[in-house]
Amino acid sequence: MSNNKDKKMVEAITSMDVDFAQWYTDIVKKADLVDYSSVRGCMIIRPYGYAIWENIQKTLDEKFKETGHENVYMPMFIPESLLQKEKDHVEGFAPEVAWVTHGGQEELTERLCVRPTSETLFCDHYANIVQSYRDLPKLYNQWCSVVRWEKTTRPFLRTVEFLWQEGHTAHATAEEAQEETIRMLNVYADFCENVLAIPVIKGQKTEKEKFAGAKATYTIESLMHDGKALQSGTSHNFGDGFARAFGIQYTDKNNQLQYVHQTSWGVSTRLIGGIIMVHGDDNGLVLPPKVAPIQVIVIPVSQHKEGVLEKAYAIRDRLAASGIRVKIDDSDKMPGWKYSEYEMKGVPVRLEIGPKDIEKNQAVLVTRVSREKLFISLDELEAKVSETLDKVQKDLYNKALEMRNKKTYTAVNLEEFEKIIKETPGFIKAMWCGERGCEDLIKEKTAATARCIPFEQEKISDKCVCCGKEAKHMVYWAKAY
Repeated sequence: MSNNKDKKMVEAITSMDVDFAQWYTDIVKKADLVDYSSVRGCMIIRPYGYAIWENIQKTLDEKFKETGHENVYMPMFIPESLLQKEKDHVEGFAPEVAWVTHGGQEELTERLCVRPTSETLFCDHYANIVQSYRDLPKLYNQWCSVVRWEKTTRPFLRTVEFLWQEGHTAHATAEEAQEETIRMLNVYADFCENVLAIPVIKGQKTEKEKFAGAKATYTIESLMHDGKALQSGTSHNFGDGFARAFGIQYTDKNNQLQYVHQTSWGVSTRLIGGIIMVHGDDNGLVLPPKVAPIQVIVIPVSQHKEGVLEKAYAIRDRLAASGIRVKIDDSDKMPGWKYSEYEMKGVPVRLEIGPKDIEKNQAVLVTRVSREKLFISLDELEAKVSETLDKVQKDLYNKALEMRNKKTYTAVNLEEFEKIIKETPGFIKAMWCGERGCEDLIKEKTAATARCIPFEQEKISDKCVCCGKEAKHMVYWAKAY
């Protein structure tokens, strides 16, 4: 690093092994994803960060529409009386609610809460518009921001205001509601694995960890580089609990009054935090091609020489015409600086073109994951770049899966459990008797929580890892964000 010519911008990044939290903060700032705002706990999502969210939004929105959902928009304010209608729900959210008490100079006769989530608004609306079985199902989704008054915050992972989508559906039968709950969980799981290249565990939350007011909560859990888990998406079956609280009834085919069965499901900008912590490295962000705002960065080498810039523009135009998100950096910075900058920004593929390459009718491709150099003929430009992007996408998934497998352990007693959490944090597969007391004790002793009861059950032993009584489920445990 002594020679200025080799000096890298990324010296400014803290190594993830030294201080993971600082490494994360360095990346979100230096890769131009966010800036801190003058409002406590709220972030400014910068254009590059927002472009990632737009790609997430675009892909998911298509999936929602394919499964028959329509987008709506609800108010951002909820009257206190409406929030109070479902007891468990309001208790679950009470500590996180922001209240509006004044409108202009006037004190409001009823406080308004800034939505922490929109169940109550959807329920109120459904009570007005659902009368007959012919009105069902209602398959709605909303893209919006929500506010939760968090004490400690970190960009993307936990902020006072964040962006998300929330699906809210109403069905005639319990079976249909359950089908919808699992269908949307699967949409999330496929999206995480195939688009974000993040492997997930699908399963059900314990009673303690489920959503306030839900009959059952299902989750996808992923593992970060530091061995902590991230709840990456949830899908809730409400049964008819909310319908009874809000009086959402319909007349069935036999002219009998029935309550609807509801679901809700959501993912948020915390997925961007997941991308950073699963794929990032000590040189910065690493983005899966399917969500990267720039999939290919074209860097002209010796761009002052005749014909270089023209060739670089021609390459850019060809790639753009084939549907690839491509950008050219023709600034007067040194090529080395440009390499470091786009490495930091996590661009999946770099394409270098200089006078010698033009002579040979070739370009050099360098991938962000392996940094290997590929010399490709310009005659095969589009096909080779496309092939390389596909390979990067697959490599990222496989690398993340390998990391998760390496950091997944089994424990048959509390002593083993505590040792793993302390020395080699990750997912711990362990049996559980189903009692809340054991779940609480594990959290108290290790700070680990039950992430989910996976759909794919294994029998690690017959006994609960905590109390030694007969076990009911195998559970994934971890410390979590």
